Amino acid sequence: MRLFSALLLGAALTPSLTLAEGRSIIVLDASGSMWGQIDGRAKLEIAREALANVLGSIPADTEIGLMAYGHRSKGDCKDIELVVPPAAGTGPAIIDAANKMKFLGKTPLTEAVRQAAADLKSTEEKATVILITDGIETCEADPCALGRELEASGVDFTAHVVGFGLTDDEGKAVACLAENTGGKYIPASDAGQLVEALKTTVVLAEPEPTPPPAPEPAKLDRNIDPVVLLTEGGQEPEIVRDAIFTFYPMTDEGPSKDYTATIYGTTTDYLPPGRYLMKTELHEAKAEQEVDITDSELAKPVVILDAGILNIKVVPTEGGEPDTDGFFQVRGPDDIGASGFGQAVRVFPAGEYALHTELGAAKGDQSIVIEAGKTLDKTVVMGIGVAGIEAYYTDTMRVEGGDHFIEIFEAKKDLDGNRKQVDYDYGAGHTFDLPPGDYVAQVSLGGTKVEQPFTVKTGERIDLKVVLNAGVAAFTTPSDEFIEVQLPTKDINGNTTQIVYGYGPEWQTTLPAGDYIAHVEKDGAKSDTPFTVKAGERLELTLSAKAP
Repeated sequence: MRLFSALLLGAALTPSLTLAEGRSIIVLDASGSMWGQIDGRAKLEIAREALANVLGSIPADTEIGLMAYGHRSKGDCKDIELVVPPAAGTGPAIIDAANKMKFLGKTPLTEAVRQAAADLKSTEEKATVILITDGIETCEADPCALGRELEASGVDFTAHVVGFGLTDDEGKAVACLAENTGGKYIPASDAGQLVEALKTTVVLAEPEPTPPPAPEPAKLDRNIDPVVLLTEGGQEPEIVRDAIFTFYPMTDEGPSKDYTATIYGTTTDYLPPGRYLMKTELHEAKAEQEVDITDSELAKPVVILDAGILNIKVVPTEGGEPDTDGFFQVRGPDDIGASGFGQAVRVFPAGEYALHTELGAAKGDQSIVIEAGKTLDKTVVMGIGVAGIEAYYTDTMRVEGGDHFIEIFEAKKDLDGNRKQVDYDYGAGHTFDLPPGDYVAQVSLGGTKVEQPFTVKTGERIDLKVVLNAGVAAFTTPSDEFIEVQLPTKDINGNTTQIVYGYGPEWQTTLPAGDYIAHVEKDGAKSDTPFTVKAGERLELTLSAKAP
């Protein structure tokens, strides 16, 4: 398969390009760090534009797919998905998937490349993976070792790595994945470099073709240059760089289902002369119109979107910087909508919209109006404070790891005596973004549960130390005996009170300091063993059920 230079580079003297042999998968970093900005633009927007620029004109029989990670949930190293399986004609599907994708989570790039290689059956046939990442591995895996493993097991496997905005040290941490498989590591620090990096990895350069024996008759190099206006009589906005123009040839039955070409932003292009349906998209604003394109004149069709610009920021407190965890969602008529985190500049059709924002447990809803030709600068102040909750066995012994459960409740109880839960998390080292007010933190660990009230103030941080006054009881039994921890005293009805239970042969739990009974049962045999737990200490007991 051959990809002509005119489609990608638009210069008659540029060497021709051929697609890499075999099937390919692009592995796209959709982690939360892609909301970071380069030259005032979110990296994810630049990545989407670069993908569209390169994939919009590749031949229909190119077999290429898209895998993403970190696009569905935060903090999940297993959030990896083959979004578009490798097949012919998938360019538009990959572009569409990237445009709709959320950017949320961690960076499990090593496992993502491994899965991509498996999906390509790299041990059976030629295969290429192109990894686009703005960060290094964050899920305790070794990309260098994976590169050596894949090179040893594959018939002809190659991994290329595009480091988007990485430092020199970060680049070295991922470059080995490419080097160990005979691929290329290409750093990219802006939109133009990212496009060129993708051209280099998705396609491979060949020697410059022999010039034709005689020049062809002169004609226009470019014959289409659309103009986008938010409102009639206005000026073309700078944000037109995000516009997408797709051209469908007109037939006697109407527009063709297959598009001829797609161009982006302020770029120009050459299309075969004829009449086309031009579909224009600028974020959430869309328009359609028919255009005539000739060889003799540069067509400059004017698109009137009847739209405005929303510049939204979600900040924790008045005067604060946009918070990357601050979620916003804009919804309007006809299913028009968009969402994101922190800050964004988006174009919407003129009209009234519902704006929903969230930051931690703080939520807000309001109505906004987008006016044609105008920019609405909207800063949503969530008015939160921060609560850091840490659990301790004793005043000086901190609970490590992720086994304890932290719940945040409103301090006020309802008519039934219950409190409303507003947030929760597991393990040590967590903070909670909360609206100002009174709360109760409840920490649960094993058979221990402790509540502690606290108050949050706007723009302030409170660090809460929840002392469990507890220790650990570890039990060993001959096999899978049932172990029940009870209070040593019975209630007024003569019944024992169960604190927590588990099963042998080895089981441990955390208990408040005090006296208990370990009740053990197995096949009708049972026994009761009294024991005492001390705060900050570990008690180990060997138990066995006894026949009656």
